[in-house]
This record gives sequence, C-alpha cells and structure tokens, in this order.
Amino acid sequence: MPSEIIRTGRNEYGLRQFAAALGLATWQIRLAREHGIVPEPEIDDRSWSAAQVAKSAEQTERIRSAFGEDPPIGAINAAARLAERVFLDVDRADVEILVARGELTVIGRYRTYPIYLLRDVDALDPRTVTEVVAARKGPLADSVDAKGAAAILGWPKDLFNRIAAERALATDQLGRFSLSDVRAVAADEKLTQRAHEEQRRKEQAKALRAQTQIEDALRSWLLRCMAYIDRTIEDPPDSYAAGRTLRALITARATHQVA
Repeated sequence: MPSEIIRTGRNEYGLRQFAAALGLATWQIRLAREHGIVPEPEIDDRSWSAAQVAKSAEQTERIRSAFGEDPPIGAINAAARLAERVFLDVDRADVEILVARGELTVIGRYRTYPIYLLRDVDALDPRTVTEVVAARKGPLADSVDAKGAAAILGWPKDLFNRIAAERALATDQLGRFSLSDVRAVAADEKLTQRAHEEQRRKEQAKALRAQTQIEDALRSWLLRCMAYIDRTIEDPPDSYAAGRTLRALITARATHQVA
C-alpha cells in the first residue's frame, strides 16, 4: 500500500519516487499536479516532502478515476486511432476541431502540446468524427491519398503502396484512391493478416538489430575494462554509460522478447 512505502524514512521525493509511493505512474502524477489534485513540490521547487506525499495518498483513487490507467495521447496518435476506427483519413486538424466543438477535452499538455485521455478519444461518436472529416475534405471526401489510406489501415505507407500496386488499385487524376477500395482492402481478412504478420517480422528484425547494437556497445565497454585492468589504457571506461546501456538492453529484451 502507498502508506507502507511512505513510512520508509525518506525525507524528499522526486517525481518517480512520488508516483511509486502512491502506486501511480509518473504521467498520472503530472496530470494530478496540473489539475491541482496534488500540491506543487516544496523542496527546491522540484521535490515533495514526506508530509506532502502522505497527504496526497488520500487522493490516489480520485486520480485513478479522473485519468484512468492508460497514458494520454497527442493529436497525431488520436487521429491515427480514430482513422482505424471510423475508416477515414482523420487528421490532426480534425482532432483540434473536435476540441473546438466541445466533443473532446484537452486533459493536459506535454511539452506544450495538448494531450487527451484515451477513453475520451474512444468515446467519440463515429458519426461526429465522420462529419468533421467530411467538412474538412469537401469534394475529396470519397477519396484518400496513400498516406490517408495507410492511416485507415494502420499500415506503413510503403506497405500500402506495395499492396495497392499488387491489387492494381485505381487512382484518380490527383493520384488519390477511392475510399471504398481502401475499405475493401481493410475488410480482406487474409490480406490484413498477411500485412500484420509482415509488420511483426519487420518490427522483430528492427528490435533484434537494436539489441545487437546495444550488446556490441557493452562488449566494447568490457574490452576497455580489460584494457584498463591490463594497464594498456590510462583512463577507466565510463561506468555510468555502461549502466545506462545495460538498462537499455534489459528493457529491449523485456519489451520485444527477441531471441
């Protein structure tokens, strides 16, 4: 329980320690701070006192209820999520219009950019989203470019272009695809399964390359350690960099599970 963690004798808490003490994520604490649910740090304007953390523990359930368990997303990710849901090329501008219309609430900001709760994005009425997109596109409402088609399918643009060529999808004089053709591709279960499998293989290969690079960096660090032990170099290798690299490898292996 949070109160058990708080009684450890710690006198000040940074953001991570504050979140851990309450059993919350750091983004939840950031939002709670932004909305005045938890106080501003009183120690050098960057750390919270034990008393502040103990008092804030009373707000834990309120914070969970207010912001949920899923990290908030920005307009670009919100548009991508809506695009796959409503089968339209939803744009960042559409998300902003939804906010202006009062359909979606800005829950906070990350590096000055507005962010939104995932549950609020998912709760949007598809008919409202369709109306906003149609108003923006006007006469182009029934067609999409390759980028928009890829957004609807949730695919990389190059993958859509290749499959569009395979299926000989027609384009208009502007090089745009029929929205109905793109939706037909989305409805093809075998094709979408093939596309998802291809994406999975590419992501695994990318993750494996990244892990190999990290492993090589650690091997290089170990060789420098041996060289320092053998007195062939004068300066010891950077132990901080090695720790950071090792943590990156642990995270990469845990996240991607690449053999």
